[in-house]
Amino acid sequence: MNTILVTGGTGTIGRHVVPQLQAAGHTVRVLSRHAGDRGDGVEYFAVDLLTGDGLDRATKGVDVIVHLAGGPKGDEIGTRNLVAAAERAGVRHLVHISVTAVDQLPLTYFKSKLGAEQAVRGSSVPWTVLRVAQLHDFAWNAVRAMAKSPMLPAPGGLRFQPVDVRDVADRLVELTLGQPQGLVPDLVGPKVYTMTELARDYLRATGKRRLSLPIRVPGKAGKVYRAGGNLSLTGATKGTHTWEDFVAAQV
Repeated sequence: MNTILVTGGTGTIGRHVVPQLQAAGHTVRVLSRHAGDRGDGVEYFAVDLLTGDGLDRATKGVDVIVHLAGGPKGDEIGTRNLVAAAERAGVRHLVHISVTAVDQLPLTYFKSKLGAEQAVRGSSVPWTVLRVAQLHDFAWNAVRAMAKSPMLPAPGGLRFQPVDVRDVADRLVELTLGQPQGLVPDLVGPKVYTMTELARDYLRATGKRRLSLPIRVPGKAGKVYRAGGNLSLTGATKGTHTWEDFVAAQV
C-alpha cells in the first residue's frame, strides 16, 4: 500500500477524499497548520506551502501526492514549492485539481490557478490533472452572498455546470489509485444552469424574496462567459448528483 500526502485534506473536498484513501488501506498524511495526533489515523504535518517550510519532512517517503489546497491568491507559488519538494523526495505520482476554463478567463484567480497547473505539468514527477467545475457549495455560497442585498444582481449570459463534492472526491480517489494520466477530461455537473436559475432555486429553498437587477458582466471575462467559454459541453465527465439534490439537502 502507498503513503499518500493530501494537501487541503481538511477542506471541503479533502474531507471526502481522505476517508476513502484510508478505507482503501493506504497511509494518509495531511498538510495542516498544526501537526499532531487527532485520533483519526491520519498523520498531520505542519507546513507552509507559500514558504516551503516543513515540506521536505512531509514529503519524505511519500508515494503519491494529492494537491487540493488552494486560495484566492498564491496558488502558483505554493504549488511550485510542493512540486520541488516532490521531485526531491522521488514522489511517483502527483494528482492536481484545477478548474474548468482555467486557460480561458482573464481573471486574477484563474491566472493563479493556471500558474499552479503549469507548475505541475512542467514537473519531472509523473502527474494527473483534473479540471473541475464550480462545486455546488461554491454556487450556493455565491447566490447566498448575492441575496444579502435587497436587489438581487442578475448577470445576463452567465451559465455554470455546478458539480457535487462527492462526485469530485470519487473521481479524485479513482485517479489517485491509478497510474499517472496527464490532463484528463474535465469533471462537471450533469446540467447547465444560468446564474438566475441558481439564484431562483436558492430563494425558493430559503423562502426569501428579492427584486431582480439585470446587470452585464463587463470586459473580456464577460465575453468569455457569454460565449460559454467557461463550460465543458463536449468530452467532459459528468457527475451524477444534481443541483436540485444539493438544494433539497440544504433545507
